[in-house]
Amino acid sequence: MKTRIKKRYEEDPDNAWNCCSWCEYLLIVILSTILLVGVLVLTLFWVMFYRDGFAWSESPKQQFNLHPILMIAGFVTLSGFSILIYRLCRCVKQIYVKLIHMFFHAVAIPCIALGFISVFASHDALHKVNFYSLHSWLGFVTMGMFVLQFVIGFFSFLVMLCCENKTYSCRSAMVPIHASLGLANFWLAIATSVTGLIEKERETVNEAGVSENKLVEHYITSAIGVTLIFIGIIVTFAVRRSNAPASAKVYVTERI
Repeated sequence: MKTRIKKRYEEDPDNAWNCCSWCEYLLIVILSTILLVGVLVLTLFWVMFYRDGFAWSESPKQQFNLHPILMIAGFVTLSGFSILIYRLCRCVKQIYVKLIHMFFHAVAIPCIALGFISVFASHDALHKVNFYSLHSWLGFVTMGMFVLQFVIGFFSFLVMLCCENKTYSCRSAMVPIHASLGLANFWLAIATSVTGLIEKERETVNEAGVSENKLVEHYITSAIGVTLIFIGIIVTFAVRRSNAPASAKVYVTERI
């Protein structure tokens, strides 16, 4: 008689969630949503009220303002939701979760591309040197890792499903690599964003000195930086923490 082999990422139905598990789950979902949306709104507020808004080639300084908004939208907000959806979405079939996960990363691509183009065009118009700072090089590495992760994820966990049984061992081997690099890439994006805020603050102080208005702006950029760190912490906790009871450990690195 053939017995059904239970895949390692399937949970035991006998291990029902208790009240603490549900409270933890809801807390992570609510807190992470507030932080991921909040950091984008706070950055938009900073750019609109303290950086003179947006423009394109007609105003290089305002064109630069597209860079922080689009990069945080792509690398932090959309990528953060993509990671959390894959970890916390438990009521949908796994293939649908994978597609949603890929969709959020796919939407992040044009944001990142436009943010990259805007800063290059702005620097060229203002005769500034590109790739001269730690922030610039961290951003370059972050984009390279993001593209690599997207390509690997697309082919390993979607295309290979055409031969699900034959590619199971390969996908199993790729899961911890993809998950670990994805989390590392997310933290790298946060580090890049924080160094970018520090770099912009230094430029602002050197250009205009310290005034009351600049002091308020300093508090806003500091709040953005702190929010980014908290986002990294909550996303890491959500990815590495099992919400199931102790007898049913299910991590994102075990789901294929």
